[in-house]
Amino acid sequence: MSIIDRRLNPGGKSLSNRQRFLRRAKALVQRAVRDGSSERGISDLEQSGEIAIPAEGVREPRFRRAATGGVRDHVLPGNRRFVEGDTIERGSGGPEGSPSAGSDSGGEDEFRFVLSREEFLDLFLEDLELPDLAKRRLATSEAQGFRRAGYSATGSPVNLALLRTMRHALARRIAMKRPKRRDLVQLEQEIRLLEHQGGSNNRLALLREELTQLQQRTRRIPYVDPVDLRYRRLEPAPRPIAQAVMFCLMDVSGSMSEHMKDLAKRFYMLLYIFLTRRYQHVEIVFIRHTHEAKEVDEQTFFHSPETGGTVVSSALLEMQRIVAERYSLQDWNIYAAQASDGDNSPDDNSACAALLTDAILPLCQYFAYLEVGTEENRAPAGFIKHRSALWQTYGPLRDQGALAMRRVTHRREIYPVFRELFRRGGLEEAGAP
Repeated sequence: MSIIDRRLNPGGKSLSNRQRFLRRAKALVQRAVRDGSSERGISDLEQSGEIAIPAEGVREPRFRRAATGGVRDHVLPGNRRFVEGDTIERGSGGPEGSPSAGSDSGGEDEFRFVLSREEFLDLFLEDLELPDLAKRRLATSEAQGFRRAGYSATGSPVNLALLRTMRHALARRIAMKRPKRRDLVQLEQEIRLLEHQGGSNNRLALLREELTQLQQRTRRIPYVDPVDLRYRRLEPAPRPIAQAVMFCLMDVSGSMSEHMKDLAKRFYMLLYIFLTRRYQHVEIVFIRHTHEAKEVDEQTFFHSPETGGTVVSSALLEMQRIVAERYSLQDWNIYAAQASDGDNSPDDNSACAALLTDAILPLCQYFAYLEVGTEENRAPAGFIKHRSALWQTYGPLRDQGALAMRRVTHRREIYPVFRELFRRGGLEEAGAP
């Protein structure tokens, strides 16, 4: 009898195999995600997408049979034309027009597959973090976690506490006077010695009866009994969360072109996705400014049109006011991200420098400044040719350690610059020009 498997292989047939593949090819997949993300829009970031990795990188070692020797019977499940015993003609074309082993099929340079939305975001955001989070006091709010809560007589086999189980088994064997193994061995040796020396029959009978009783008692009292089993018990427990606040300061003055505003919004939307996915208790404060600043909601921040003059210090003052009113330095980790084209009123630059030095940077654990520019003056991501007024004002303050500065002129630079600013352990590198 021959059994032919003609079932099609549906997509997503084996989730465990897919997850195992992603773990094995993680470095290649992460690199492909980061390379491909620069061409994706912000709205595309939360969608699934196709990526490609080198086919050579997904190969794995496998066992092969020797090329010669032995008797081989081959059954190829899933084909639609052949069964065991059929003769396959040699030629340039294989079954259903597929190329033979000797033909030039060209091969493939890339292995392509589709990542789900969750997989894409997890890989893209995996090594990003807020620098120096949880330096200050933990929040009073809590998340649900689990903690050890002793032992129980029932539970899952994976939670079996082996040492505690053996301790209970030993105590039970001692209490019930289960014969020890060495006592049985000693008694058997004494019986064999008397039999060899031709000792008293009465003595032999007594020893044999004692050995029988001990063996029966050993069988009645098992070495490990179900009553001895102990399992580690876990119970839900509140877990404190570090609380943080991120201030988003965006320049929407008349000097900001639509292209510049688009770059700033893309950066903040990416920051918003990052914060809401990676942290359970991070508050986000949106501040827009022209010649005056005001706190707005998310919808207004991203979509409301506004124009006017430029006074950057107004945004810094608004941030200082909000921190003083709502965010105690002892309780909150404070971060800020500012986006601007670098233009500012000449008489306001000294005020900005004083505010940053005396008020903003001392209370911030991290302050990221993103300068947006036009494509005509485009420079490589992270570098700047023409130094704007704000760049010259902020530049000398980077020695304080909490300030990082970057410049972008094209939307494809948003992703790599964002990764530089929020890369895990990258606070020192992010401060470089």
